[in-house]
Amino acid sequence: MIINHPLLGPRDAQEFTYLGDASLINRPDWTADDAGHQFYEYQYLRDNPAGEHRELWFHEQGDRSWLVVTRDTRTHIITNVELAPEFARKAGRSK
Repeated sequence: MIINHPLLGPRDAQEFTYLGDASLINRPDWTADDAGHQFYEYQYLRDNPAGEHRELWFHEQGDRSWLVVTRDTRTHIITNVELAPEFARKAGRSK
């Protein structure tokens, strides 16, 4: 599988480490009254969708950047790749 890195161009997926659902960018508020429950859900309860899905990938054997990859989990076709900090900013979150 080829990941089209926004800065470096097409790279083999073997250079990357898959880290799961891109919603992990949204860490729970540790000061909330139900922080323990929120962190439990954040850590252990994950979706496993069939179809288009946003995922976090880390360019471990390259520039060590974090990417959000939109990929169809049935076909492995990648439709979008963006840097995770830009994705977070667009979604109204900080780094």
